Amino acid sequence: MLTLPLEQMTVKEKLQAMEELWSDLCCDQSRIPVPRWHKEILDRREKFIKEGKATFVDWETAKKRIFDRIS
Repeated sequence: MLTLPLEQMTVKEKLQAMEELWSDLCCDQSRIPVPRWHKEILDRREKFIKEGKATFVDWETAKKRIFDRIS
């Protein structure tokens, strides 16, 4: 088991470690298990896109909508 000295690491070092982990995980996404409920949601969304029923907004609009919902 790998143990990192998290208490001794700077925030910059921790972020760098996270970036390296993400980069490695992204190389072979087939190794990452997807829960059934998540796959069902993604499949449904893909179906909406194919049927032309999906709508998209730019990131700034999406962030504003999220902020408005939680504030």
